Amino acid sequence: MKKFLLLTAIIVLSACSGVKKTQEALNTGNYSTAMNKAIKNLAENKTKKGHQEYILLLEEAFAKNAAREQQEIAFLQNDGNPANLETIYNKYLQLKQIQQRIRPLLPLYINDEGRQAEFNFVNYDNKILNTKDDLSEHLYQNASNLLASAKYKADYRTAYEDLKYLQEINPGYRDTADKMDEAHNKGLEFVRVQIANQTQQIIPERLESELLDFNAFGIDNFWLQYHTSPLANVKYDYAMNLDFMEINVSPERINETQIIKERQIKDGWEYLLDRDGNVVKDSLGNKIKVDKMRTVSCKFFQFTQTKTAQIAAKVSFTDLRNGQEINSYPLSSEFLFEHIFANYQGDKRALEDDLMLYLNAREVPFPSNEQMVYDAGEDLKLRLKSIVSKYQFN
Repeated sequence: MKKFLLLTAIIVLSACSGVKKTQEALNTGNYSTAMNKAIKNLAENKTKKGHQEYILLLEEAFAKNAAREQQEIAFLQNDGNPANLETIYNKYLQLKQIQQRIRPLLPLYINDEGRQAEFNFVNYDNKILNTKDDLSEHLYQNASNLLASAKYKADYRTAYEDLKYLQEINPGYRDTADKMDEAHNKGLEFVRVQIANQTQQIIPERLESELLDFNAFGIDNFWLQYHTSPLANVKYDYAMNLDFMEINVSPERINETQIIKERQIKDGWEYLLDRDGNVVKDSLGNKIKVDKMRTVSCKFFQFTQTKTAQIAAKVSFTDLRNGQEINSYPLSSEFLFEHIFANYQGDKRALEDDLMLYLNAREVPFPSNEQMVYDAGEDLKLRLKSIVSKYQFN
């Protein structure tokens, strides 16, 4: 019984809290929040006794919101500034949308007052369509004028955003799509990419090709294009240079290490003798056997093949419009080739299991210098990708 009463109290308090928050939103002029909370609760159960308050709150919030929005629309229209058209258009849309959310709930009956809640619905369709037409023409003309007078790529990008919004609210309006293409093409910034080798080593073709494969870098920048094969008819805004400053490949080395191992091993059995040399027996009269142990030793010869490659490079970004370097980042990478094999002299039973593994290995050919440089470049590619994919020129 106590649990039931507690649960009931929690439910009542929760309901009161929801109504209180909705009332607070209404009192502070946050009509959208008040309507959203009321609609949510009424959609769950509009006939629930505890939801009567939400009907009254929704009725009041709807009326006050509609009055305020229409008053603001009238003010913006009287101002006569075409820049207000987008705001007016969105206000009409919002007024229509809130009516569409309330309609499925109707009728809403107020028990204490013996009446249905009243909502003065207005058909905003013509106003929405007329405002959309005016807004579409304003956006189109504004973008067209900006395209004609643009001095900077930022101007083309602004024009593109207006045209993009126009295409969203009024698809196919005049030649909006063509003008969007024009704005995008003229607003693009181009980066010329080059690799320079200042070392005495040859950069593997495969590594250079992969370093220049910007499709694999996952660059997601609508206004930026990297060209690894510069085009004659493109005026480049920036340059990205990857300079290989140093490439070192070590000599091939085989280092030998000798280890002597000893271990006690079981080598058959023998009878247990007492101090007098007599065989010891157990309680049943059986002779007691014990393991016969002896020490074995082994010389273990471990050979370690090693070869290393190190790359030091720098990636830099230059503004070609003024010739100034914007940023540069050092890059370094290293690759170690290591292979271990071994042989032995003596009794290999003296060796631990981890050493035994090397006895199955044999000497292998060392990687070529080209392969070493390529393998060292794997880490370099990841570092370069991280820089380029996140870099912002503006």
